[in-house]
Amino acid sequence: MSDTSRPVLAQMPAAVQAEVAATRERVARLHAELVRYELVIWTAGNVSERVRLESGSDAPELFVIKPSGVSYDELTPESMVVCTLDGTKIDDGTPDRLTPSSDTAAHAYVYRHMDDVGGVVHTHSTYATAWAARNEPIPCVITMMGDEFGGEIPIGPFALIGDDSIGQGIVETLRGSRSRAVLMANHGPFTIGSDAKDAVKAAVMCEDVARTVHIAHQLGGVVPIAPEHIDSLFDRYQNVYGQRAQDGKD
Repeated sequence: MSDTSRPVLAQMPAAVQAEVAATRERVARLHAELVRYELVIWTAGNVSERVRLESGSDAPELFVIKPSGVSYDELTPESMVVCTLDGTKIDDGTPDRLTPSSDTAAHAYVYRHMDDVGGVVHTHSTYATAWAARNEPIPCVITMMGDEFGGEIPIGPFALIGDDSIGQGIVETLRGSRSRAVLMANHGPFTIGSDAKDAVKAAVMCEDVARTVHIAHQLGGVVPIAPEHIDSLFDRYQNVYGQRAQDGKD
């Protein structure tokens, strides 16, 4: 039976319902990218995305996240779980057996405390998790790290799963940092982005640089990039690289 104290999706405006449906489709599809880039095994890892509402909407703030313990090949838009920003699953007509990820409280904390974050990803990707097991940040020694992360990928504090302690560690570590990835000590990487796709990209790039820098260490050490060069790399990549709007047109 549904808990009548929970928000009911069917009672929300049609525009909100449509945005929830679109978000569920994106989140379901993006989980396949974690598998494609070999960032997860079995049912570990998760993607979430904030449901973007129109300004002035009186609907509760929501996000969509992977259900707990469900195989990646069984994920569908309909199986994605919709939660409020306190981590409570809403009444959206899906079976109550589809409970949200065990990392839901962490994702919810990030959304509550970082308004610019629209997507959160967690993986146990091998090389990034190996750095986390060493409690060691990944130093900025290749230009791609300067481009994507604006410096080293930092270590966050150790925290147990089950409440919002991991979320607190993510926010404490990344607030004020240019990095969109944090290696939670003895756990693994969490990444943030403007939306879920952006956060997935950060997860892919985090694992790639973790592998490259690990191999460089095995070959005999690494040479840090000077801070002023990191600044230049980050500025170019964020503001010049790629297809940009011209003459006021996209």
